Amino acid sequence: AMIIGSGLVTAGSVILGVPLALGCAIFLSEIAHPNLRAIVKPCVELLAGIPSVVYGLFGMVIVVPIVRGIDVPGNTGFGLLSASIVLAVMILPTITSVAEHAIRSVPKEFREGSLAMGATKWETIQKVIIPGARSGIISAIVLGLGRALGETIAMIMVIGNSVIIPAASTGNPLSIFLSRARTLTGNIAVEINYATGLHESALFATGVILFVLIMIVNSSAKYLMSRGKLEKSY
Repeated sequence: AMIIGSGLVTAGSVILGVPLALGCAIFLSEIAHPNLRAIVKPCVELLAGIPSVVYGLFGMVIVVPIVRGIDVPGNTGFGLLSASIVLAVMILPTITSVAEHAIRSVPKEFREGSLAMGATKWETIQKVIIPGARSGIISAIVLGLGRALGETIAMIMVIGNSVIIPAASTGNPLSIFLSRARTLTGNIAVEINYATGLHESALFATGVILFVLIMIVNSSAKYLMSRGKLEKSY
C-alpha cells in the first residue's frame, strides 16, 4: 500500500509540476526581459528555501478545502490529489533552476542558425533548444523525482496518512487521486518513535525499499540520457 501511495503521489506531482517548471524555465531563459527575469527567478528559487511544514500548512488551509469541494463520495480533501499539488509546488524550483541552466547552456549559434533558416522563435525553442538541452532537462526531472520520493512532513499533513491501497471511489479511474494513502517516508516518520523489535526492522526495510526505488529512477534516467546520445551519434 505504501509503495503504491508513494508511486501515485510522485506521478501526480510530476504530471502537475514538470510542465509548469519547464514552461517557467523556458520563459526565464528565452522569453522574459532581463529586468523581469531578475525579479521572477529569485522568487522561484525562494520556494526551495521554504520549510516543508509550511507547505504542509498551506496544503491543509488552502488546497485541502478546495479539493474537498469535488463532489465525490468519501472525499475529505485529504488524499493523493492534495499531496500531489503540494508536492508539485515543492519540486518546481528544483526542476526550474536546473532546466533553465541547461537551456541557457545551449550554444548561441544553434539559436542564430535556426532563426537564419527561417524558423520562428517558438519553432527554435521546440525543435532546437529543447532537444539540445535534453540531458540537462532529464537531470532536472530526476532531481525533482528524488525530492518528491523523499518528502515527508508535508505529505503526512495532507495525504490522509492511512495505510490502505488507494482505489477509485467512482467509475472514473481518476477518482483514485481522491483516496487517502501513506508514503514510504511518511510511514517511517510516523512509526519510528515507538517501533521496537520486528516493527523497527520493518521500518528499516521500508527505508531500503525507498533507496531501491531511487536507484531505479536514477538508473532509468541514465539509460534515457545514454540512449539519446546514441541516437544523436547515428
